[in-house]
Amino acid sequence: MKGLLIETVAEGSPADRAGLLPGYRLLSIANTSLRDIIDYIWLADNEPARVEFLKPDGTFSTAELLPEPHENLGLTFAPQQPKRCQNNCVFCFIHQLPKGLRRPLYIKDEDYRLSFLQGTYVTLSSLKPSELKRIISQRLSPLYISVHAVNPALREKLLGREGIPLILEQLKRLAENRIEMHTQVVLCPGLNDGAALEETVNELLLLYPSVRSLAIVPLGLTRHREHLPKLTPVNSGYAKSFLEQWQPKMQKINRAIGESFLQLADEFFLKASYPFPKLKEYGDLPQWENGVGMVPWFHKDASAVIKRARVLPAKVVATVVTGESAASIVGDFLKTLSQKTGCDLSVSSIPNRLFGSSVTVSGLVCGADIIDRLKDRRTDGVLLIPEVMLKEGEGCFLDDLTPLEVGNKLDIEAVTFEATPSGFYNTLKKLVKRQHSSTSLGSLIASPF
Repeated sequence: MKGLLIETVAEGSPADRAGLLPGYRLLSIANTSLRDIIDYIWLADNEPARVEFLKPDGTFSTAELLPEPHENLGLTFAPQQPKRCQNNCVFCFIHQLPKGLRRPLYIKDEDYRLSFLQGTYVTLSSLKPSELKRIISQRLSPLYISVHAVNPALREKLLGREGIPLILEQLKRLAENRIEMHTQVVLCPGLNDGAALEETVNELLLLYPSVRSLAIVPLGLTRHREHLPKLTPVNSGYAKSFLEQWQPKMQKINRAIGESFLQLADEFFLKASYPFPKLKEYGDLPQWENGVGMVPWFHKDASAVIKRARVLPAKVVATVVTGESAASIVGDFLKTLSQKTGCDLSVSSIPNRLFGSSVTVSGLVCGADIIDRLKDRRTDGVLLIPEVMLKEGEGCFLDDLTPLEVGNKLDIEAVTFEATPSGFYNTLKKLVKRQHSSTSLGSLIASPF
């Protein structure tokens, strides 16, 4: 259906004064039809404008919006359905999900609008010429683009589709029109590494500074790959040889252009037990959400927390759950923080039974795996769960369990916390303020936690 479904109207706002209500569908502003939220952002300013809307009873109406200078119109809208992905990528993580998870987890999106609004990666393989023109005319920048390979035949093999647009032509057109792009390569050993990766990096480097950054991240494989192409995992040996080859190249490229253009995912360094680059080598962390630079940033924040930490007036006993890849990093931080604060803080590394042993990040730990890991172990005090393990806005794990349900199963109080050293320390101090070591604060999800 056309237009935008109004979800909320701020009290006293121009929309409220004009008589708009939740449930109405906003169709146009200043005689320009609204296709999506981007059109609304493009058109909604602080100038008077006539709007057309559709009421729930099917009647059309108009109203005049009369905002004061710098006044927001006061509308929020129900989410629109994203454009669905038509690719059949050989490494697609969604194809590897087990049955029985929440239905939205199985939805594949390929929507340039979400790339602009939320920073999600798109391949542009289904982008229409009219959509490319719209990106340019409405200045939808920056965009986040999955390249994977610039060789046309190899890219079609990786995406599982034939006849897709040539990615270099699309990127060049965007660059010519000064659209900023952040790009990624999901590295599949034996497919798009070696000479193919060299070609991809070199071609994208030629498009700098419009292509602001390129992250190389390893493919993720779960144990649920029945009837899917056989792929080689990135193990510790591969990660080490990859870093021996590509870290010097990364440093050479970045020094030459004076910016952190090429970045390698933290997972390579964790798998190889390799020293991380200094945080300054990641620039302004443009690939943070891609798992690039989180661990160096964690170390910096942890050092700042340890420096300001003091003995606390009450002793808190707590167990912090985390994924296997970050357990030693988190454990070192908790050990030092315990010494500085007088609290008893320990880490519990949670093996991922849902997805398989190759999946070790904290953000994919589910509630049942925490229960399975801790059910036969004595766990005193509180269970601290990083928020990165939970669905944002819903407060549940991937398997729909909540921290409360996990705590009840383990007969322990579960508390969630912001998944950073500072967030953890703030939570710890709040627990101390309650003056009882039996009080707790839940899960930690995200970054190294």
